[in-house]
Amino acid sequence: MVCALATVPIDVGAQAGARVRVEENFRREPNGVVLAVVSPGTELQVLGREGNWTEVVLAGWVWLQSLQESDDPGFELVVSESEGENLRSIPSGRILARLEEGALLSETERDPAWAHVARTGWIWTGSLEPGVSTTGQDPAPVETPPPTRPAARSPGGFTSVGTTAGPILTAPDGDTLALATAGSDVELLDREGNWVRVRVEGWMWRPLTQEGGGASDESPSALEPGDLATDPDAYVGRVVAWTVQFISLERAEAVRTDFFEGEPFLLARFAGADGPFVYIAVASERMSDVEGLVPLERISITGRIRTGASALTGVPIIDLIAIERSREDS
Repeated sequence: MVCALATVPIDVGAQAGARVRVEENFRREPNGVVLAVVSPGTELQVLGREGNWTEVVLAGWVWLQSLQESDDPGFELVVSESEGENLRSIPSGRILARLEEGALLSETERDPAWAHVARTGWIWTGSLEPGVSTTGQDPAPVETPPPTRPAARSPGGFTSVGTTAGPILTAPDGDTLALATAGSDVELLDREGNWVRVRVEGWMWRPLTQEGGGASDESPSALEPGDLATDPDAYVGRVVAWTVQFISLERAEAVRTDFFEGEPFLLARFAGADGPFVYIAVASERMSDVEGLVPLERISITGRIRTGASALTGVPIIDLIAIERSREDS
Protein backbone atom coordinates (compact mmCIF):
# COMPACT_ATOMS: atom_id res chain seq x y z
CA MET A 1 0.00 0.00 0.00
CA VAL A 2 1.27 3.46 -0.89
CA CYS A 3 -0.24 6.65 0.50
CA ALA A 4 1.60 9.88 -0.26
CA LEU A 5 0.88 12.37 2.51
CA ALA A 6 0.13 15.91 1.35
CA THR A 7 2.53 17.72 3.64
CA VAL A 8 4.61 19.79 1.23
CA PRO A 9 5.84 22.83 3.23
CA ILE A 10 5.71 26.36 1.89
CA ASP A 11 8.30 28.95 2.81
CA VAL A 12 6.03 31.97 2.96
CA GLY A 13 8.93 34.36 3.28
CA ALA A 14 10.58 33.13 0.09
CA GLN A 15 7.54 32.33 -2.08
CA ALA A 16 5.23 34.97 -3.54
CA GLY A 17 2.81 32.35 -4.78
CA ALA A 18 1.63 28.78 -4.36
CA ARG A 19 -0.08 26.25 -6.60
CA VAL A 20 -2.93 24.01 -5.43
CA ARG A 21 -1.94 20.34 -5.68
CA VAL A 22 -5.38 18.75 -5.25
CA GLU A 23 -8.97 20.00 -5.24
CA GLU A 24 -9.27 21.86 -1.95
CA ASN A 25 -11.56 24.12 0.11
CA PHE A 26 -10.90 27.85 0.29
CA ARG A 27 -12.17 29.08 3.67
CA ARG A 28 -13.05 32.39 5.31
CA GLU A 29 -10.78 31.59 8.25
CA PRO A 30 -8.80 28.49 9.31
CA ASN A 31 -11.28 25.59 9.43
CA GLY A 32 -14.08 28.12 8.85
CA VAL A 33 -16.85 28.65 6.31
CA VAL A 34 -16.07 27.36 2.81
CA LEU A 35 -16.10 30.19 0.23
CA ALA A 36 -14.96 28.18 -2.77
CA VAL A 37 -13.53 24.86 -3.93
CA VAL A 38 -10.24 25.47 -5.74
CA SER A 39 -9.20 23.38 -8.76
CA PRO A 40 -5.82 21.60 -8.99
CA GLY A 41 -3.19 23.76 -10.68
CA THR A 42 -4.68 27.10 -9.60
CA GLU A 43 -2.07 29.61 -8.48
CA LEU A 44 -2.63 31.77 -5.39
CA GLN A 45 -0.85 34.75 -3.88
CA VAL A 46 0.48 33.87 -0.41
CA LEU A 47 0.03 36.40 2.40
CA GLY A 48 1.04 34.47 5.49
CA ARG A 49 0.76 31.29 7.52
CA GLU A 50 -0.87 30.27 10.78
CA GLY A 51 -0.31 26.75 12.09
CA ASN A 52 -1.32 24.29 9.35
CA TRP A 53 -3.13 26.97 7.34
CA THR A 54 -1.93 29.44 4.69
CA GLU A 55 -3.58 32.80 4.01
CA VAL A 56 -3.90 33.41 0.28
CA VAL A 57 -5.57 35.63 -2.32
CA LEU A 58 -7.85 33.92 -4.84
CA ALA A 59 -8.52 36.05 -7.95
CA GLY A 60 -10.14 35.64 -11.35
CA TRP A 61 -13.13 36.45 -13.57
CA VAL A 62 -16.81 35.78 -12.82
CA TRP A 63 -19.89 36.03 -15.07
CA LEU A 64 -21.72 39.23 -14.03
CA GLN A 65 -25.19 37.67 -14.19
CA SER A 66 -24.22 35.44 -11.23
CA LEU A 67 -23.26 38.42 -9.04
CA GLN A 68 -25.11 41.13 -7.14
CA GLU A 69 -24.00 44.26 -5.35
CA SER A 70 -23.06 43.49 -1.77
CA ASP A 71 -24.61 45.09 1.33
CA ASP A 72 -21.34 44.47 3.16
CA PRO A 73 -19.24 47.68 3.18
CA GLY A 74 -16.02 45.64 2.87
CA PHE A 75 -16.96 44.00 -0.45
CA GLU A 76 -18.50 45.24 -3.68
CA LEU A 77 -20.03 41.97 -4.96
CA VAL A 78 -21.62 38.76 -3.72
CA VAL A 79 -22.26 35.48 -5.56
CA SER A 80 -26.05 35.28 -6.06
CA GLU A 81 -26.36 32.10 -8.12
CA SER A 82 -27.96 29.41 -5.92
CA GLU A 83 -25.61 26.70 -7.18
CA GLY A 84 -22.50 28.89 -7.04
CA GLU A 85 -20.45 30.10 -9.99
CA ASN A 86 -17.11 29.39 -11.68
CA LEU A 87 -14.09 31.61 -11.14
CA ARG A 88 -12.06 31.68 -14.37
CA SER A 89 -8.53 32.67 -15.40
CA ILE A 90 -9.89 34.97 -18.14
CA PRO A 91 -13.45 35.59 -19.37
CA SER A 92 -14.71 32.18 -20.57
CA GLY A 93 -11.26 30.77 -19.67
CA ARG A 94 -9.99 27.92 -17.52
CA ILE A 95 -11.91 27.25 -14.29
CA LEU A 96 -9.80 28.15 -11.25
CA ALA A 97 -12.42 27.50 -8.56
CA ARG A 98 -16.13 27.08 -7.89
CA LEU A 99 -17.41 29.94 -5.73
CA GLU A 100 -20.17 29.22 -3.20
CA GLU A 101 -23.43 31.17 -3.12
CA GLY A 102 -23.07 34.10 -0.73
CA ALA A 103 -19.30 34.42 -1.13
CA LEU A 104 -18.33 38.10 -0.78
CA LEU A 105 -15.85 39.46 -3.34
CA SER A 106 -13.81 42.58 -4.03
CA GLU A 107 -14.07 43.89 -7.60
CA THR A 108 -10.83 44.96 -9.29
CA GLU A 109 -11.84 45.29 -12.95
CA ARG A 110 -14.85 44.89 -15.25
CA ASP A 111 -15.68 44.29 -18.89
CA PRO A 112 -19.23 44.30 -20.33
CA ALA A 113 -20.19 40.80 -19.14
CA TRP A 114 -17.50 39.84 -16.60
CA ALA A 115 -16.02 41.11 -13.35
CA HIS A 116 -12.48 40.50 -12.16
CA VAL A 117 -12.68 39.76 -8.45
CA ALA A 118 -10.41 38.83 -5.57
CA ARG A 119 -10.91 37.42 -2.10
CA THR A 120 -8.54 36.75 0.81
CA GLY A 121 -9.01 33.45 2.61
CA TRP A 122 -7.33 30.37 4.04
CA ILE A 123 -6.36 27.00 2.62
CA TRP A 124 -4.85 23.83 4.12
CA THR A 125 -1.06 24.17 3.71
CA GLY A 126 -0.54 20.49 2.89
CA SER A 127 -2.52 20.93 -0.33
CA LEU A 128 -0.16 23.59 -1.69
CA GLU A 129 3.19 23.57 -3.41
CA PRO A 130 5.42 26.55 -4.26
CA GLY A 131 4.11 28.43 -7.28
CA VAL A 132 5.98 30.33 -9.99
CA SER A 133 3.98 33.55 -10.32
CA THR A 134 1.13 35.57 -8.89
CA THR A 135 0.38 37.72 -11.93
CA GLY A 136 -3.18 36.42 -12.26
CA GLN A 137 -2.34 35.00 -15.70
CA ASP A 138 -3.34 31.54 -16.71
CA PRO A 139 -0.60 29.25 -15.29
CA ALA A 140 0.93 26.40 -17.21
CA PRO A 141 -1.53 23.49 -17.43
CA VAL A 142 -1.15 20.64 -14.97
CA GLU A 143 0.28 17.67 -16.84
CA THR A 144 -1.15 15.02 -14.55
CA PRO A 145 -4.94 14.46 -14.57
CA PRO A 146 -6.83 15.87 -11.58
CA PRO A 147 -7.29 13.41 -8.71
CA THR A 148 -10.61 11.68 -8.30
CA ARG A 149 -12.33 10.36 -5.20
CA PRO A 150 -11.76 6.65 -4.47
CA ALA A 151 -14.47 4.42 -5.87
CA ALA A 152 -17.19 3.65 -3.31
CA ARG A 153 -18.16 0.12 -2.39
CA SER A 154 -20.03 -1.40 0.50
CA PRO A 155 -18.29 -1.00 3.89
CA GLY A 156 -16.03 -3.82 4.94
CA GLY A 157 -13.04 -5.34 3.19
CA PHE A 158 -10.63 -3.52 0.92
CA THR A 159 -10.84 -1.66 -2.36
CA SER A 160 -8.25 -0.23 -4.69
CA VAL A 161 -7.89 3.43 -5.66
CA GLY A 162 -8.51 3.84 -9.39
CA THR A 163 -6.16 4.86 -12.17
CA THR A 164 -5.57 8.35 -10.74
CA ALA A 165 -4.61 9.49 -7.24
CA GLY A 166 -7.42 10.06 -4.74
CA PRO A 167 -7.37 12.62 -1.89
CA ILE A 168 -8.27 11.43 1.61
CA LEU A 169 -10.17 14.17 3.45
CA THR A 170 -10.54 14.94 7.16
CA ALA A 171 -14.32 14.62 6.70
CA PRO A 172 -16.79 14.67 3.79
CA ASP A 173 -16.17 18.00 2.01
CA GLY A 174 -13.30 18.61 4.47
CA ASP A 175 -9.67 19.43 3.78
CA THR A 176 -7.08 17.10 2.30
CA LEU A 177 -5.28 14.94 4.83
CA ALA A 178 -3.37 12.68 2.43
CA LEU A 179 -3.21 11.59 -1.19
CA ALA A 180 -3.67 7.88 -1.91
CA THR A 181 -1.67 7.01 -5.02
CA ALA A 182 -3.26 5.21 -7.96
CA GLY A 183 -3.68 1.48 -7.33
CA SER A 184 -3.13 1.67 -3.55
CA ASP A 185 -5.45 -0.30 -1.25
CA VAL A 186 -7.72 1.25 1.39
CA GLU A 187 -9.87 -0.52 3.99
CA LEU A 188 -13.54 0.46 3.92
CA LEU A 189 -14.99 1.18 7.39
CA ASP A 190 -18.26 3.03 6.81
CA ARG A 191 -20.37 4.74 4.17
CA GLU A 192 -22.49 7.91 4.18
CA GLY A 193 -24.16 8.56 0.82
CA ASN A 194 -21.39 8.94 -1.77
CA TRP A 195 -18.68 9.12 0.90
CA VAL A 196 -16.73 6.22 2.38
CA ARG A 197 -14.66 6.27 5.57
CA VAL A 198 -11.34 4.52 4.93
CA ARG A 199 -8.27 3.37 6.81
CA VAL A 200 -4.79 3.21 5.31
CA GLU A 201 -1.71 1.61 6.76
CA GLY A 202 1.90 2.29 5.91
CA TRP A 203 5.24 3.65 7.09
CA MET A 204 6.61 7.18 7.35
CA TRP A 205 10.18 8.27 7.90
CA ARG A 206 10.23 9.18 11.60
CA PRO A 207 12.20 12.48 11.36
CA LEU A 208 9.35 13.86 9.23
CA THR A 209 6.75 12.86 11.80
CA GLN A 210 8.66 14.70 14.52
CA GLU A 211 8.43 18.09 12.82
CA GLY A 212 6.18 20.56 14.59
CA GLY A 213 6.66 19.02 18.01
CA GLY A 214 6.18 15.35 17.24
CA ALA A 215 2.45 15.61 16.67
CA SER A 216 2.19 12.03 15.45
CA ASP A 217 3.70 10.50 18.59
CA GLU A 218 1.36 7.71 19.73
CA SER A 219 2.23 8.15 23.43
CA PRO A 220 -0.59 10.02 25.25
CA SER A 221 0.33 13.59 26.09
CA ALA A 222 -0.53 15.58 29.21
CA LEU A 223 -2.70 18.02 27.24
CA GLU A 224 -6.07 19.04 28.70
CA PRO A 225 -9.03 20.87 27.06
CA GLY A 226 -7.84 24.22 28.39
CA ASP A 227 -4.48 23.74 26.66
CA LEU A 228 -6.18 23.12 23.32
CA ALA A 229 -8.27 26.29 23.51
CA THR A 230 -5.16 28.50 23.47
CA ASP A 231 -4.13 27.26 19.99
CA PRO A 232 -6.76 24.91 18.47
CA ASP A 233 -4.67 23.92 15.41
CA ALA A 234 -1.37 23.34 17.19
CA TYR A 235 -2.20 19.93 18.68
CA VAL A 236 -4.21 18.28 15.90
CA GLY A 237 -3.21 14.62 15.68
CA ARG A 238 -1.85 14.38 19.24
CA VAL A 239 -2.99 11.46 21.38
CA VAL A 240 -4.54 12.11 24.80
CA ALA A 241 -5.74 9.86 27.64
CA TRP A 242 -8.58 11.47 29.60
CA THR A 243 -11.07 10.53 32.27
CA VAL A 244 -14.47 11.96 31.35
CA GLN A 245 -18.06 11.81 32.57
CA PHE A 246 -20.34 10.44 29.85
CA ILE A 247 -23.55 12.42 29.26
CA SER A 248 -25.11 11.12 26.04
CA LEU A 249 -24.53 9.49 22.66
CA GLU A 250 -25.40 11.93 19.89
CA ARG A 251 -25.50 12.08 16.08
CA ALA A 252 -24.04 15.16 14.38
CA GLU A 253 -26.40 17.50 12.55
CA ALA A 254 -25.37 19.11 9.26
CA VAL A 255 -24.56 22.37 11.05
CA ARG A 256 -21.68 20.67 12.89
CA THR A 257 -19.14 21.09 10.09
CA ASP A 258 -16.32 19.36 12.02
CA PHE A 259 -18.24 16.07 11.70
CA PHE A 260 -19.88 14.39 8.74
CA GLU A 261 -23.67 14.51 9.00
CA GLY A 262 -24.97 11.72 11.22
CA GLU A 263 -21.55 10.85 12.64
CA PRO A 264 -21.92 9.45 16.18
CA PHE A 265 -20.14 11.18 19.05
CA LEU A 266 -20.14 11.16 22.84
CA LEU A 267 -21.07 14.31 24.70
CA ALA A 268 -18.97 14.26 27.88
CA ARG A 269 -17.36 16.43 30.54
CA PHE A 270 -13.64 16.35 31.16
CA ALA A 271 -12.74 15.04 34.67
CA GLY A 272 -16.31 15.14 35.99
CA ALA A 273 -19.53 17.13 36.33
CA ASP A 274 -17.81 20.52 36.69
CA GLY A 275 -15.33 20.06 33.85
CA PRO A 276 -15.48 21.53 30.33
CA PHE A 277 -17.46 19.75 27.62
CA VAL A 278 -15.68 17.36 25.22
CA TYR A 279 -16.93 15.71 22.02
CA ILE A 280 -15.61 12.18 21.36
CA ALA A 281 -16.19 11.01 17.76
CA VAL A 282 -16.92 7.29 17.50
CA ALA A 283 -16.09 5.27 14.37
CA SER A 284 -18.64 2.64 13.33
CA GLU A 285 -16.40 -0.26 14.36
CA ARG A 286 -16.28 1.10 17.95
CA MET A 287 -20.02 1.66 18.41
CA SER A 288 -20.37 -1.62 20.33
CA ASP A 289 -17.90 -0.25 22.91
CA VAL A 290 -20.09 2.76 23.76
CA GLU A 291 -23.70 1.67 23.29
CA GLY A 292 -24.01 0.37 26.86
CA LEU A 293 -22.77 3.53 28.56
CA VAL A 294 -24.96 5.01 31.31
CA PRO A 295 -25.43 8.80 31.72
CA LEU A 296 -23.02 10.29 34.31
CA GLU A 297 -20.80 7.21 34.12
CA ARG A 298 -17.07 7.93 34.36
CA ILE A 299 -14.95 6.41 31.60
CA SER A 300 -11.30 6.50 30.59
CA ILE A 301 -10.75 7.22 26.91
CA THR A 302 -7.73 7.35 24.64
CA GLY A 303 -8.22 9.46 21.55
CA ARG A 304 -6.61 11.56 18.85
CA ILE A 305 -7.29 15.29 18.69
CA ARG A 306 -9.35 16.17 15.61
CA THR A 307 -9.60 19.85 16.50
CA GLY A 308 -8.93 21.88 19.61
CA ALA A 309 -12.08 23.94 19.13
CA SER A 310 -15.10 22.96 17.04
CA ALA A 311 -16.38 25.63 14.65
CA LEU A 312 -19.89 25.68 16.14
CA THR A 313 -19.26 25.61 19.90
CA GLY A 314 -15.50 25.81 20.47
CA VAL A 315 -15.51 22.41 22.20
CA PRO A 316 -12.53 20.09 21.51
CA ILE A 317 -13.23 17.01 19.35
CA ILE A 318 -11.35 13.76 19.96
CA ASP A 319 -11.44 10.66 17.73
CA LEU A 320 -11.91 7.62 19.95
CA ILE A 321 -9.08 5.07 19.92
CA ALA A 322 -9.88 3.08 23.06
CA ILE A 323 -12.30 3.19 25.99
CA GLU A 324 -12.24 1.67 29.46
CA ARG A 325 -15.17 1.65 31.89
CA SER A 326 -14.51 1.90 35.61
CA ARG A 327 -15.39 -1.23 37.56
CA GLU A 328 -17.71 0.58 39.95
CA ASP A 329 -19.84 1.92 37.07
CA SER A 330 -19.83 -1.11 34.77
